[in-house]
Amino acid sequence: MLEEAERALHDSLCVIRSIVKKRAIIPGGAAGEIECCLQLGKYAREHAHGIQTFCMRAYADAFEIIPYTLAENAGLQPISIVTELRNAHASNNVNAGVNVRKGCVTDMVEENVVQPLLVSTSAVRLATECVMMILKIDDVIMTRM
Repeated sequence: MLEEAERALHDSLCVIRSIVKKRAIIPGGAAGEIECCLQLGKYAREHAHGIQTFCMRAYADAFEIIPYTLAENAGLQPISIVTELRNAHASNNVNAGVNVRKGCVTDMVEENVVQPLLVSTSAVRLATECVMMILKIDDVIMTRM
Protein backbone atom coordinates (compact mmCIF):
# COMPACT_ATOMS: atom_id res chain seq x y z
CA MET A 1 0.00 0.00 0.00
CA LEU A 2 2.89 2.33 0.74
CA GLU A 3 4.29 1.75 -2.76
CA GLU A 4 0.93 2.67 -4.30
CA ALA A 5 0.82 5.91 -2.26
CA GLU A 6 4.38 6.71 -3.33
CA ARG A 7 3.49 6.12 -7.00
CA ALA A 8 0.37 8.31 -6.69
CA LEU A 9 2.43 11.10 -5.12
CA HIS A 10 5.05 10.82 -7.88
CA ASP A 11 2.32 10.99 -10.56
CA SER A 12 0.84 14.08 -8.90
CA LEU A 13 4.20 15.81 -8.83
CA CYS A 14 4.73 15.01 -12.51
CA VAL A 15 1.37 16.60 -13.37
CA ILE A 16 2.28 19.73 -11.41
CA ARG A 17 5.68 19.85 -13.16
CA SER A 18 3.96 19.60 -16.55
CA ILE A 19 1.61 22.47 -15.73
CA VAL A 20 4.47 24.63 -14.46
CA LYS A 21 6.57 23.95 -17.60
CA LYS A 22 3.72 24.78 -19.97
CA ARG A 23 0.84 26.66 -18.40
CA ALA A 24 -1.95 25.13 -20.46
CA ILE A 25 -4.60 22.51 -19.83
CA ILE A 26 -7.02 20.78 -22.17
CA PRO A 27 -10.20 18.77 -21.60
CA GLY A 28 -9.52 15.18 -20.56
CA GLY A 29 -11.35 12.03 -21.55
CA ALA A 30 -9.61 11.94 -24.95
CA ALA A 31 -11.42 15.11 -26.09
CA GLY A 32 -8.22 16.54 -27.57
CA GLU A 33 -7.32 13.32 -29.35
CA ILE A 34 -10.68 12.92 -31.07
CA GLU A 35 -10.62 16.59 -32.10
CA CYS A 36 -7.16 16.06 -33.64
CA CYS A 37 -8.52 13.02 -35.46
CA LEU A 38 -11.40 14.97 -36.96
CA GLN A 39 -9.40 18.09 -37.84
CA LEU A 40 -6.56 16.13 -39.46
CA GLY A 41 -9.07 14.06 -41.43
CA LYS A 42 -10.78 17.23 -42.62
CA TYR A 43 -7.44 18.79 -43.61
CA ALA A 44 -6.47 15.62 -45.51
CA ARG A 45 -9.74 15.65 -47.47
CA GLU A 46 -9.52 19.33 -48.36
CA HIS A 47 -5.80 19.93 -48.95
CA ALA A 48 -3.83 16.72 -49.48
CA HIS A 49 -3.55 14.76 -52.71
CA GLY A 50 -2.56 11.22 -53.63
CA ILE A 51 -0.43 9.29 -51.17
CA GLN A 52 -0.37 12.30 -48.82
CA THR A 53 -4.11 11.91 -48.29
CA PHE A 54 -3.73 8.25 -47.38
CA CYS A 55 -0.88 8.94 -44.94
CA MET A 56 -2.62 11.87 -43.28
CA ARG A 57 -5.86 9.95 -42.84
CA ALA A 58 -3.99 7.00 -41.32
CA TYR A 59 -2.23 9.40 -38.93
CA ALA A 60 -5.58 10.99 -38.05
CA ASP A 61 -7.20 7.59 -37.46
CA ALA A 62 -4.41 6.68 -35.03
CA PHE A 63 -5.70 9.37 -32.66
CA GLU A 64 -9.02 7.51 -32.44
CA ILE A 65 -7.33 4.63 -30.63
CA ILE A 66 -7.01 6.73 -27.46
CA PRO A 67 -10.76 7.18 -26.77
CA TYR A 68 -11.42 3.62 -27.98
CA THR A 69 -8.91 2.19 -25.49
CA LEU A 70 -10.15 4.49 -22.72
CA ALA A 71 -13.74 3.31 -23.22
CA GLU A 72 -12.66 -0.33 -23.48
CA ASN A 73 -10.62 -0.15 -20.26
CA ALA A 74 -13.57 1.45 -18.47
CA GLY A 75 -15.79 -1.49 -19.43
CA LEU A 76 -17.87 0.54 -21.89
CA GLN A 77 -18.87 -0.23 -25.46
CA PRO A 78 -15.94 1.41 -27.31
CA ILE A 79 -17.50 1.53 -30.77
CA SER A 80 -20.66 3.27 -29.59
CA ILE A 81 -18.70 5.63 -27.31
CA VAL A 82 -16.31 6.65 -30.11
CA THR A 83 -19.24 7.14 -32.49
CA GLU A 84 -21.02 9.31 -29.92
CA LEU A 85 -17.80 11.22 -29.30
CA ARG A 86 -17.27 11.83 -33.04
CA ASN A 87 -20.85 13.10 -33.36
CA ALA A 88 -20.42 15.44 -30.39
CA HIS A 89 -17.24 16.93 -31.85
CA ALA A 90 -18.82 17.19 -35.30
CA SER A 91 -21.54 19.26 -33.58
CA ASN A 92 -18.85 21.67 -32.28
CA ASN A 93 -18.77 20.29 -28.72
CA VAL A 94 -14.97 20.26 -28.60
CA ASN A 95 -14.94 19.62 -24.84
CA ALA A 96 -16.80 16.30 -25.17
CA GLY A 97 -14.84 13.34 -23.84
CA VAL A 98 -15.23 9.86 -22.42
CA ASN A 99 -16.56 10.10 -18.87
CA VAL A 100 -15.54 6.82 -17.26
CA ARG A 101 -17.40 7.63 -14.02
CA LYS A 102 -20.77 8.07 -15.73
CA GLY A 103 -20.11 5.67 -18.59
CA CYS A 104 -20.98 8.11 -21.35
CA VAL A 105 -19.75 11.11 -23.32
CA THR A 106 -19.98 14.40 -21.42
CA ASP A 107 -18.45 17.88 -21.39
CA MET A 108 -15.12 17.33 -19.66
CA VAL A 109 -14.67 20.97 -18.62
CA GLU A 110 -18.05 20.94 -16.83
CA GLU A 111 -16.98 17.70 -15.11
CA ASN A 112 -13.62 19.28 -14.13
CA VAL A 113 -11.70 16.58 -16.00
CA VAL A 114 -8.65 18.27 -17.52
CA GLN A 115 -5.08 17.32 -18.29
CA PRO A 116 -1.86 19.23 -18.96
CA LEU A 117 -1.33 20.06 -22.62
CA LEU A 118 2.33 19.07 -22.29
CA VAL A 119 1.38 15.46 -21.52
CA SER A 120 -0.61 15.11 -24.76
CA THR A 121 1.86 16.95 -26.97
CA SER A 122 4.78 14.92 -25.59
CA ALA A 123 2.96 11.64 -26.21
CA VAL A 124 2.08 12.61 -29.78
CA ARG A 125 5.60 13.84 -30.50
CA LEU A 126 7.25 10.68 -29.13
CA ALA A 127 4.83 8.36 -30.95
CA THR A 128 5.38 10.25 -34.21
CA GLU A 129 9.16 10.11 -33.83
CA CYS A 130 8.97 6.37 -33.12
CA VAL A 131 6.92 5.71 -36.25
CA MET A 132 9.29 7.84 -38.33
CA MET A 133 12.26 5.81 -37.06
CA ILE A 134 10.49 2.54 -37.92
CA LEU A 135 9.71 3.83 -41.41
CA LYS A 136 13.33 4.89 -41.93
CA ILE A 137 14.57 1.46 -40.83
CA ASP A 138 12.09 -0.20 -43.16
CA ASP A 139 13.29 2.04 -46.01
CA VAL A 140 16.94 1.09 -45.34
CA ILE A 141 16.07 -2.62 -45.35
CA MET A 142 14.11 -2.26 -48.60
CA THR A 143 17.01 -0.49 -50.36
CA ARG A 144 19.55 -3.16 -49.33
CA MET A 145 17.54 -6.07 -50.71
